[in-house]
Amino acid sequence: MGRGDKRTKRGKIWRGSFGNSRPKAVNEAAVAANLAADTKKAAKKAS
Repeated sequence: MGRGDKRTKRGKIWRGSFGNSRPKAVNEAAVAANLAADTKKAAKKAS
């Protein structure tokens, strides 16, 4: 288990991929903005 193993964090870093072992960093401000836009859209659609 090391650099070549795509199931480990070190292997993901070496390959430059993302997944459960190495989740992609999330911009929390963008997530909050998208959530607010979705709820606004849902409220407008329900009216």
